[in-house]
Amino acid sequence: MSANPENIICVAAEWRVQPGHEAEVLRLMQQAAAAVRRLEPGNLVYSVHVDPADATHLFMYEQYTDAAALQAHLDSDHFQQVVVGQIVPVLTERKVARYALAPVL
Repeated sequence: MSANPENIICVAAEWRVQPGHEAEVLRLMQQAAAAVRRLEPGNLVYSVHVDPADATHLFMYEQYTDAAALQAHLDSDHFQQVVVGQIVPVLTERKVARYALAPVL
């Protein structure tokens, strides 16, 4: 999908997972990422990163074509069922920030 750079929304999220739930959360994130890539044409990037020094610390970076595409993601069944329903309950911390793509000068 082609996106107008002026409309692109970026999401950066940091999670802290309860110790002992790291493998479960990564498995669920694989499931979520597969659904995003398959079902959300407005998603441009969906990447999950693990802190090599602390497996309970995850960083996610996402890009969406516009605010409507991000809202569609948040409203999707897979986000609500997997992330909100199964992952969030085993997190000790969840930070989410949204950014607009800055024009390159």
